Amino acid sequence: MSGHNKWTNIKHKKGKQDAIKGKIYTKMGKLIAVAAREGGSDPSTNAKLKEAIAKAKANNMPNDNIERAIKKGAGELGGGNYENITYEGYGIGGIAVIVETLTDNRNRTAGDVRYIFDKNGGNLGSSGCVSYLFDEKGTILIDAEDCPLDEDALMELALDAGADNFETSEDGYEITTEPADFAAVLKAIEDANIPTVSAEVAKVPQTETELTDPDQLKKFLKMLDMFDDNDDVQDVYHNAILPEEDDED
Repeated sequence: MSGHNKWTNIKHKKGKQDAIKGKIYTKMGKLIAVAAREGGSDPSTNAKLKEAIAKAKANNMPNDNIERAIKKGAGELGGGNYENITYEGYGIGGIAVIVETLTDNRNRTAGDVRYIFDKNGGNLGSSGCVSYLFDEKGTILIDAEDCPLDEDALMELALDAGADNFETSEDGYEITTEPADFAAVLKAIEDANIPTVSAEVAKVPQTETELTDPDQLKKFLKMLDMFDDNDDVQDVYHNAILPEEDDED
């Protein structure tokens, strides 16, 4: 269930991101710079930076852009100071939503996030109002067609490296880890030259809700698009079951 929904979320974002590469690179650059500023510029000793780089590469961000973002975070280049702020609330139909941001102006970002919730039938809540409905897990998605190993060999590799769970679907493989084990599992996959579709420590919903009303679903998807379009928003987590891509039109 969660694996299927994770793949659907990736597909939902991908078409939009392909058309706005510059915006995605800007978001990834901020994420990398903050990670480098907080924990140093060496990804081998900075798990947060390693995760940010993995996410950037999954979005096809060029290596030059990644290196520039690391230098900016390390203070070698000029750049703004960003802070992490997490917002929680409810989308239409009572869907739990967590919005993670990186901002240099918390008043602007708070106003934007509130507006997007309100505009699409949701409401911004207080800190902690929905976070208890999610677990933090490392998640790595691999396209079966791009994987040089067969399913059994990949599962053995992942579990030996410390993964908690391995699932197979029609889209590919989903590997789940505890946050502390994520870096080691990702390194084992990278060392085996296996490309990833997505690699991050994410908030995974404990249960999921389906929006059966077409109008509510349309508003919820519009809300996700508006968050994606906002430069300050890094990630959005929710417990809605999104339809397959063909059903969204």
